[in-house]
Amino acid sequence: MKALSVASLLAIATAVAVPASARPLTIDDVTMLSRVSSPTVSANGKWLVWSQRETDLAANKGRFDLWKLDLTKRGAQPEKLVADPAVNESNPQIVGDTVYFSSDRGGDDAIWAVPVTGGTPRRITDFKGGFGGFKVAPTGDRVVVWADRRPGAPSLEPAREKKDPNAGEARTYDQLFVRHWDTWADGTRSQLFVLPLSSAGAPGNGKAIVGALVGDTPSKPSGGGEELSWSPDGRTIYLAMREAGRIEPLSTNLDIFAVPADGSGAPVNLTVANKATDNQPVVSPDGRRLAWFAMRRPGYEADRQVLTIRDLASGKTVSLTERWDRSVGSIAWAPDSKSLYVTAEDTQENPLWRVDAQNGQLTRLTQEGNVSSVSVTPGGVIVTMNSLTAPDDFYRITGTGAPERLTSVNAAKLAGVDMPEVTRFSFKGANNDTVWGYAVKPVGITGKAPIAYMVHGGPQGSSNNSWSYRWNPAVFAGAGYGLVAVDFHGSTGYGQAFTDAIRSNWGGWPLEDLKKGLAAATDKFPWMDANNACALGASYGGYMMNWIEGQWPDRFKCIVQHDGVFDARAMAYETEELWFDEWEHGGKAYYEDPAAFEKWNPVNYVDRWKTPMLVITGEKDFRIPYTQGLAAFTALQRRDIPSRLIVNPNENHWVLKPRNSRQWYREVLGWMGKWTGNGAR
Repeated sequence: MKALSVASLLAIATAVAVPASARPLTIDDVTMLSRVSSPTVSANGKWLVWSQRETDLAANKGRFDLWKLDLTKRGAQPEKLVADPAVNESNPQIVGDTVYFSSDRGGDDAIWAVPVTGGTPRRITDFKGGFGGFKVAPTGDRVVVWADRRPGAPSLEPAREKKDPNAGEARTYDQLFVRHWDTWADGTRSQLFVLPLSSAGAPGNGKAIVGALVGDTPSKPSGGGEELSWSPDGRTIYLAMREAGRIEPLSTNLDIFAVPADGSGAPVNLTVANKATDNQPVVSPDGRRLAWFAMRRPGYEADRQVLTIRDLASGKTVSLTERWDRSVGSIAWAPDSKSLYVTAEDTQENPLWRVDAQNGQLTRLTQEGNVSSVSVTPGGVIVTMNSLTAPDDFYRITGTGAPERLTSVNAAKLAGVDMPEVTRFSFKGANNDTVWGYAVKPVGITGKAPIAYMVHGGPQGSSNNSWSYRWNPAVFAGAGYGLVAVDFHGSTGYGQAFTDAIRSNWGGWPLEDLKKGLAAATDKFPWMDANNACALGASYGGYMMNWIEGQWPDRFKCIVQHDGVFDARAMAYETEELWFDEWEHGGKAYYEDPAAFEKWNPVNYVDRWKTPMLVITGEKDFRIPYTQGLAAFTALQRRDIPSRLIVNPNENHWVLKPRNSRQWYREVLGWMGKWTGNGAR
């Protein structure tokens, strides 16, 4: 139960002194922050290159440049590598002395190259039709590209389809998926194509290598380069794919395949025996072993992810972290192939761990903060870390020593901003289990602060020590609210049994935890105004807002409900990834066991609703379709409960565009201020 001091390693105050005229953080600050991503390191450990997003507020989007840092010079400052303000440069990869990257220079997406020391970029591909991403072979003689093309397409060349000028506009389907995340199915799949690479570039349309497999690799909606890996000799590609069956939305069975990079043979399924998820294949530097994570239970997307190793010569497979009750996130091999670096959540932190490749022995390498990327060099591990009070920066970890800070990307933009104080607390929740939460105290508070009680989504997620651009606790504290968040039953980072406890229990133990957690917080922190609180949440958190309306109707001055389930019956038939909804309610379809869905269905308790609610939804949200939000708003209006509806026509399950994000915060803080009497500072 110690405070997460803003003077700690991850606090921005270590990079720049806070002037006497310090002020709280606002959403205007957050939307203009630089965001680092896609770090890549040279094999000799000299260069770190990354993509950096800057906000173009006028265009309502982000723009990307490439930056580099000389890791051999202590105190070196970041330098721009490629930064054309008119185009985007992203997804860098260093092979040898060359940085390969994606760019829309010239109006269409292509792969470009530039010396890591700087120079004039040159375009190396000329295929048409767009692509999702790429990976250059370690040998530098091939590049694999993933792109949406028709199943069975022999190359990247776009299909030539004759269109009937008299045809109608309707889409037609014979099986699911009809739509996924925020996109209607159009008959294409993300597939892999290999192009030869030489000093002249990588011209042509390449060759398909997935053979007769039908599925998306990387997986959709959020898979990327972490789902495929080159062998060190550049001869083999290891990939993860869920083969599309008649009802693809019922399957979580991603498998690991090995395929010759020259397309000379069909893909071979290495994990055919496991009917649950296998993902993130990574080949050891010596080429002898393949690592990935494996789940055990089919149909469950939040099962424990066990680090698994396969000897590529013998085929022998070992579950290296089988006895460790944590879920492996990312995976990277050490240069000597004797250990691996993984991330895994643990009690509101997401640290870096080293795992011995022979016996699975674990060493924790970071303490506080969220490790969001890992790049291994001969001289140490380069990680991206953030916290509740600091956005991402780069750090170097050598041995078991404390992380060495390498960058302060947003020091100038956050100069003069005073971050709030974050304090953890624990209490006895449902089933008499220990439950953890945190409180965020507004800077310079006098008297008592109204409470923002934030409920995370997932539901298998965590209100952990990490930075957020969508639901940022420091912004709520900056507006004068004491923010409280609780990791209720179902949260991650406490062992798989705690995570599993929410299944068939959506409105049970989690609500009990939330009730006890708020009471514990208001008892512990005298600066909180226990009688002046609003509750807010998105996704599962939005569901909980609808559930609270009917089950805890007298506790809050107001509620903010974003993309939450309102009617479990409609949700069961309207959502796209059916495995999630069916698993969460016992494993059967609604028509097979309607009682399991109705037990925790908010629509059944609308007669009890009374708390003023703000409802937010996105028209491109196909996970929890916007009709759920419309229905909740209709219920509120029909019962004459003060309510407001916000519909984002161009957002999905998240709010991503900068101006839309600012509007979201203005609306949310305005709604809360109206009912708590708190004027944003």
